[in-house]
This record gives sequence, structure tokens and C-alpha cells, in this order.
Amino acid sequence: MAKYRFGDIVRDVKENVDRNNNPYEYYIAGDHMDTDELHLLRRGVFAENDVGPAFIRIFKPGQVLYGSRRTYLRKVAVADFEGVTANTTFVLESKDESILLQRLLPFIMQSDRFIKHSILRSKGSTNPYVLFSDLADYEIDLPDVERQANLADILWTIDNVKQAYKRLISATDELVKSQFIVMFGEPKNSPDAVSFETAFTIRDDLRKPINDAVRSEMHTGQLYPYYGANGQVDSINDYLMDCDAICLAEDCGAYGAGEHTSYIVSGKCWVNNHAHVLIPKECCDIEFANVYFRILDMTEYVTGTTRLKLTQAKMKTLPMILPSLELQREFAAFVRQSDKSKLSLLKCMSISI
Repeated sequence: MAKYRFGDIVRDVKENVDRNNNPYEYYIAGDHMDTDELHLLRRGVFAENDVGPAFIRIFKPGQVLYGSRRTYLRKVAVADFEGVTANTTFVLESKDESILLQRLLPFIMQSDRFIKHSILRSKGSTNPYVLFSDLADYEIDLPDVERQANLADILWTIDNVKQAYKRLISATDELVKSQFIVMFGEPKNSPDAVSFETAFTIRDDLRKPINDAVRSEMHTGQLYPYYGANGQVDSINDYLMDCDAICLAEDCGAYGAGEHTSYIVSGKCWVNNHAHVLIPKECCDIEFANVYFRILDMTEYVTGTTRLKLTQAKMKTLPMILPSLELQREFAAFVRQSDKSKLSLLKCMSISI
């Protein structure tokens, strides 16, 4: 195998659009890209949103998009349509496919070794970033193009299997939503709706952010989960909470029905300021409530464009359905059974990958 520097075989494409004469319908923001997901599952529409001036970089199908901010999030995606992204997102392509096949490039960038290099070269603390020059000296051992083609075929086949399992998981989530509607009706039209604070005690006073630099010094001794908007993002040696609670995202990419905007925490942990902390009252089953937030479409309650925000004031106006505890627990039991099916699918995904 031959050794190459990343910057010698990969081009950072800097083709800019004239925003006063923009022919493109779609744009991609950082929140449209998912961790360890090579496909763009969401996109923004220029005509529907007030898009900031940083969105000038044109991308084409087949090019690789790489989020240069917080690269530990592992956001690498292959475009399957043309559009515009921000100048903080790299648009990358192979300089010469006789040396590096474009189809293999995203898998190289998803590798643990590449991500580690990117993280080590990152600058800043609260919002660390890399420049393309920070990636340019990353060294790659490449086989010949025929071997690369075989590797790319295998890796994309594995990705196809992964996507099939994801579709089955999505169908399982739809079954849960359908069962909820059968039992309780549409959330916004239910006779069992109560005020938000009837169901929860809001404890946003228990949350506190820690920047990356401080967190890096808190990785010794006994460790506790550190949570953000969508789940655990780190482990640190201190905690602020020791209870069962629901964390509901204060700011994230999407709040539509089916989005995983909430999760349950239990025991000693630390939650940052990107999630609201909710302690269910005696009338509210925590598992029922957590699934309810998956089902409820909260898009009309959030503000913002590229980074949506659910303020505490708006959160308090969310309709909360509270049937009897018996029915809540019956539905929660149904969801647990559904989650077992999803777990089996996830295990199959880990085996196939």
C-alpha cells in the first residue's frame, strides 16, 4: 500500500453561490447532519427560512460534507442532491480517482483514527473547530484502486443493510404512535389533556453547562453521565442530580412527531443547559411521558431556523395527556415490548456492521 497525505489527494471545494441570485432550493445546516450517518435525512428550504449569510458553499451529488465544528460529533455525509451549505462545512472530493475513489472517501473520514486526528487538531473550547489545513497532513495508507473498489462495494452493501434495519425500526416507532392514537386519540384533541405543570415539576435549576476544556479535566476517578440535548455526550467525575427525570431538548435539529427529543435519566448525573429537566409527579408515569414526547408534534412551539429552541415558557404551554395511571402503565408496557423488538434489530445492525 502507498502512503498519502489527506491534503494531497482530497480537495476542499470552495465554490460559492451568489445569494442575490441563488438557483438552489435546498440548504444543509449542521443540524441536518447526524452522527455516524452517511445519508442526509433532512434538509432546509431557502424559501421557507431566513438563512444566514454564512450559507454560500455549493455542493453537488457525490461530494462529502464534513462539519468542521465539534468534530467529535462525527458528522460525515454524502450529498445525493445539489444545494448550499455554510462555509463552516467542508465540501470534499477526491482530486484523482486513479489514486482515491470518491466512494471510499466518506468511510475513511468515518474511521476512529481520522476522527481522533480531527479532534486533536481542533481549536477553541466552547465550540471547537478545525481548518482544512488541520486535516491536510493526516496520513492514509491506500491500496490500489481495484482493492479500493472492492472495499467500497462491501462498505456500501453494509450501509444498505443498516438502512434496511433503520426502516424496520422506524416502522416499529410508527406502530407505537398508532397504538397511542387508538388508545388515547390525537394528542391535541384528547379529553385527557392537562396543563404541563400538572404532570411535571420543572427543575431547570439542576442543570449547568461545562465547556470542553473543563470537562477534559474531569475524566478521572469515578465517572458519571454528562447529558446534552439528545442524550449522553460525555462522562465526568461530578454530578448535580441524583433522581429519575425526563430531559426534554431545549435546542436541537427537529421537534416534529417521531423525533427523539426526550430521554430518561436515572441516578447520579449532570445535565447541561441544552435540555429541560422534568420530574414527573405521582399522576404521571415516566415511561409514558417519555414516549408521549416522541409522538407529540412540537414544531409550532419552537423558535429559530437552523437551531430550533423550545423555551421554558413555550414548553409550559405544551398539551399534556394524562389518562389514568393504569392506562399509562398499560401503554408503557406495550412500548417496552416494542423496544425489545427494536433492540433485536439494533443487535442485528451491530452484527452486520
